[in-house]
Amino acid sequence: MAKTSGITHRDIIAEVGKGEFRPVYLLMGEESYYIDKLSDYISSKAVSEDEAAFNLITIYATKDMDSGAIVNAAKRYPMMSKYQVVIVKECQNVKNFDALNAYLAKPMTTTVLILCYKNGTMDRRKKTVSLVEASGVVFNSPRLKDGMLPSFISDYLRRKKVEIENQAMMMLVENIGSDLNRLAGELDKLCLTLPQGRTRITADDVERNIGISKNYNVWELKSAVISKDVMKANRIINYFCDNPKQGQPIMVVATLFSFFAGVMQAWYAPDKSEQGLMEQLEVRSSFALRDYKVAMGNYSAGKTMRIIAKLRETDMKLKGVEKGSLSDADVMRELIFFILH
Repeated sequence: MAKTSGITHRDIIAEVGKGEFRPVYLLMGEESYYIDKLSDYISSKAVSEDEAAFNLITIYATKDMDSGAIVNAAKRYPMMSKYQVVIVKECQNVKNFDALNAYLAKPMTTTVLILCYKNGTMDRRKKTVSLVEASGVVFNSPRLKDGMLPSFISDYLRRKKVEIENQAMMMLVENIGSDLNRLAGELDKLCLTLPQGRTRITADDVERNIGISKNYNVWELKSAVISKDVMKANRIINYFCDNPKQGQPIMVVATLFSFFAGVMQAWYAPDKSEQGLMEQLEVRSSFALRDYKVAMGNYSAGKTMRIIAKLRETDMKLKGVEKGSLSDADVMRELIFFILH
């Protein structure tokens, strides 16, 4: 049964959880988190710990690797097990990937071949992709957009039976961003450090264990900018200027640029109803839409466009272009003044 590129990680987990395995999995994309988690999950379900010694082969592909080594491993028969698993890590490095096509056209039913193709996607026009789709699974793992990170955090913690307050969640989103491996690691740390009997992560927990100030962080700055709270925004940016490690200028600019780009999208959305804006911005709840609606009340479409241009200019200045004698602190104070006035 062929699978399309629209398959999700949940689809794969559900199928594998029922003991149904495909002979080939092509896991590819910019986001490595799901690629790693799925390859681990599939292999753990296909072969037990006792069987793994003889039936789990992990190949780390290098730029000099020939695909023949992969084919030879895949053509082995399992020993005292229903399946053998062959995981190819970093398989984007394989120089003659097309040489796998003969095997992919008729894969071994006793082998589960997992191809981990990271930092990009394979050209879907290639015959390799269609061959995998004919008998196996092609999974694309794009980097999550910022608006999807709260859902990732909530889902991740729900599986651990832990909740998180909104301020704590946004502190993590704005300061860690879309590096899911790091984000998952910090969530694990927060869960481990919760006092016995408590199942809710607070902003104080994040501040104490992750080192992000609950009063002086990028999320609080963005919140102040959105609401046009001049005093709060200036207080935070001055704190960042005095403590650059707490609010790195490039990260601040990137966060504000991402947000105002969303505001610009909202201004030009053909349907400005709540549902229309949610679809345009790809957010999943009215709560996530709230900041955009507040910003639209405080910043016109024209002002939003000028802010985006100023953010681009600031980014270039921070990289040394036409910066003159200004310090990074001067550049950032100038940016916040421009946005708020």
